[in-house]
Amino acid sequence: MSIKTAPLRKSASCRTLADMTLQMNDSSIVSIQDIKEFLKVDNGIKFTAISKREKYKWIDEVLTKFGYLALKKKKDKSIVRKYIRKMTGLSNAQTTRIIKKKKQCGIAALSSKKKNSFAQKYDAPDIALLVKTDNLHSRLSGPATKKIMKDECKIHGKSEYENIAKISVSHLYNLRGTRIYQSNSITVKKTNPVKNNIGKRAKPDPQGIPGYLRIDTVHQGDYEGKKGAYHINVGDEVIQWEITGCIQRISEFYLLPLLKDILDQFPCRLVNFHSDNGSEFINKQVAAMLNKLLITQTKSRARHCNDNGFIECKNGKVIRKNFGHGYIPAECAQRVNEFDKKYFNVYLNFYRPCAFPKIITDAKGKQRKIYPQELYQTPYQKLRSLENAEQYLKPGITFEMLDKIAMAKSPNEYAEIMLNAKDKLFKFIQKTNQIPACVLPVFAPESETISCSSLD
Repeated sequence: MSIKTAPLRKSASCRTLADMTLQMNDSSIVSIQDIKEFLKVDNGIKFTAISKREKYKWIDEVLTKFGYLALKKKKDKSIVRKYIRKMTGLSNAQTTRIIKKKKQCGIAALSSKKKNSFAQKYDAPDIALLVKTDNLHSRLSGPATKKIMKDECKIHGKSEYENIAKISVSHLYNLRGTRIYQSNSITVKKTNPVKNNIGKRAKPDPQGIPGYLRIDTVHQGDYEGKKGAYHINVGDEVIQWEITGCIQRISEFYLLPLLKDILDQFPCRLVNFHSDNGSEFINKQVAAMLNKLLITQTKSRARHCNDNGFIECKNGKVIRKNFGHGYIPAECAQRVNEFDKKYFNVYLNFYRPCAFPKIITDAKGKQRKIYPQELYQTPYQKLRSLENAEQYLKPGITFEMLDKIAMAKSPNEYAEIMLNAKDKLFKFIQKTNQIPACVLPVFAPESETISCSSLD
């Protein structure tokens, strides 16, 4: 076998050997031990056969000479394979395929069969015409592009389009994937969707246990090119305990501290945190915080718009009803958040009744929800009505502590206090930001029966 060596770079004495084509006689290598000694000589030398046919012939001779197929020790087979790879420069996978052919056919030789090949029907000039058409028309659909090229040929008599006009729509897309097309096309490729593995796509199933939260954001309008504040609305699906907060903008700096504060305001143990697929909640920072608190995170499924329907309803019935759609400056988000924490959240959970459904199943198995009068309760009353409700409370929180808040005022008395505080809040916003009253959300008018109290 005629073998040539790869260039050696060890010393000047080896340079003449590097450029020579050698006639190597491996007849002295007759055992596995001889191969071991040969492989130890210089692992830096790599040999390549002159022709592929000669290479296959030599491999067949080596496999026969050392009785590779009859070797029982796996270690001996490995040594022969290593010897073949070193001498031929083949990969391990290529060597495996050749040995498999030797085992099946009795000889490791090149196949004499010719592979089917097809003449190239659409060459570079045809692809250039396709590129030109796509660039001029901003890459229309395949059928529309073909129609244009057919019209160029048949109606306007441009013979250069005769061949490419016969192309099938499916093969037209194949040509769009070629290197020559993509190198000359000016069409912007669509952005590939990002797969985000944070959160599981699932609808939470609380099974009547509190601690399953739904969350969403509500933007409080724009004014003269300025973004308004953002409400963060979080609600428990089972007991409808709702906590709201307000931040200047959706960013890690503002959102993470507010989220932690909101989660701390829930009296029961938290199990699940569910949101839509917005990046404000589906990110590594929020995921790390929830993981630290041992709260599982889920996100809405594709084409299931009702997965987060509970908190969407609360956005309309609570946030929009009490704050409206008007503009609230981002600079006033801290004052709004103080109002939420001191007045609004207490009002929502201890004094404002919510409708809790009762599911009726008819004879055909169809279910529907009704809302009987006796099931209207405040979130706190619903929490107390659960069986063994104490087991759901966070450590350090008791019903005695919560009872003091619930019994401190009547619903109407606390509603008056909350409305008066909101009136003061919006007057402060209007005065400090010089915003027309028509831009601000509508707030409750002053009443002589409401005793005024101011925000701290």
